[in-house]
Amino acid sequence: MNNIAVDVGQRIRVLRIRRGLTQEELAEKADLHTTYIGQIERGEKNMTITSMEKILEALDVPFSEFFEHFDSRDSRESIASKCYTLISGKDKPQQEIIYRILRDIDLISTK
Repeated sequence: MNNIAVDVGQRIRVLRIRRGLTQEELAEKADLHTTYIGQIERGEKNMTITSMEKILEALDVPFSEFFEHFDSRDSRESIASKCYTLISGKDKPQQEIIYRILRDIDLISTK
């Protein structure tokens, strides 16, 4: 699939995870099929504007905010977003361990 579909899908995935929603929960809120949400997030499907509107409403994100700072030439998910996605999938004790490791690395790298 083209890069814009992948970029849009990744952005939706990040927003969904930040809101603590599963693909199933987002699909239900948006009145769309779970499989379709997964395909969009992976950039396998081009969605209609109507589907995008349903998804953004379910995420409580206005179109303008969704596309703010969105540049399809360099909109790959940021490292910070990737870290957030990774950490948000862990339980609290695991998150604390990861945080301490990152904090220690930061302390070492600033010396």
